[in-house]
Amino acid sequence: MTDKEMQRQIIEALEVVQDFDAAREAERRVSFLAEYLQATGTRGLVLGISGGVDSTVGGRLAQLACERVRAAGGDATFVALRLPYGVQRDEADALAALEAIAPDEEYTVNIQAGTDGLWDACVVAGVRIDEATDDYVKGNVKARQRMIAQYAVAGTRNLLVVGTDQAAEAAVGFFTKYGDGGADVVPLFGLPKRRVRDIGRHLGIPDQLISKVPTADLEDDRPMIPDEVALGVRYTVVDEYLEGGDIDPADEATILGWYRRTGHKRAMPLSPARWEAARNR
Repeated sequence: MTDKEMQRQIIEALEVVQDFDAAREAERRVSFLAEYLQATGTRGLVLGISGGVDSTVGGRLAQLACERVRAAGGDATFVALRLPYGVQRDEADALAALEAIAPDEEYTVNIQAGTDGLWDACVVAGVRIDEATDDYVKGNVKARQRMIAQYAVAGTRNLLVVGTDQAAEAAVGFFTKYGDGGADVVPLFGLPKRRVRDIGRHLGIPDQLISKVPTADLEDDRPMIPDEVALGVRYTVVDEYLEGGDIDPADEATILGWYRRTGHKRAMPLSPARWEAARNR
């Protein structure tokens, strides 16, 4: 397969939106959420709000969808969750995001005790921790604890969990498997990062949040490290690639390397039949 064929395959697999229009895509995604709520009989949506552009835009779409269901006579509530580990370094951005989203309800669930308790229990049990990678692994525990909290709230209220997966992060696998990668609905899917920002502008999200440098902020020894530093490639380049553009060969190699290494994150759990099919290709 040529590199161009691979690029086309990735674009198709990630459902990258063609002929983008911010107003049309915003409406499409609000309608999707509202229709699915009504079709499933669930009573609303829940999403963790970090202060980044993805969760802010996803949260505003979720709020608008719940308002639409109520306007049609239904029952739907959007619950925004703050999920800090201890004290969030960019707390001001998270508060600004909540103001922009205007959720029906908001709660703060501090995940530090749960994360540390699980981690310490593993150590007490005798699990050997590799000091070279333990901070990275614990960062993934934080992401999974956040999703546990969202599903706990969803379960008590008959809500759907909203994910913030978008095309750029999906392409390079920059999400935690069964953490932020686990959700019921993903209204941002198929959107390159810049298109999420475009929808945010259309929705009136403040520029300080739209233009914020993306960071997962999961590692204690590398606080607030930008995603693009960890990845070794800028999101603008990933976006250009996903929209069919030609990019520097070194950047393309980096993107393809991440895409291939993180394929397990985008796939169903491996079964014997799937392994045999993959092995024999």
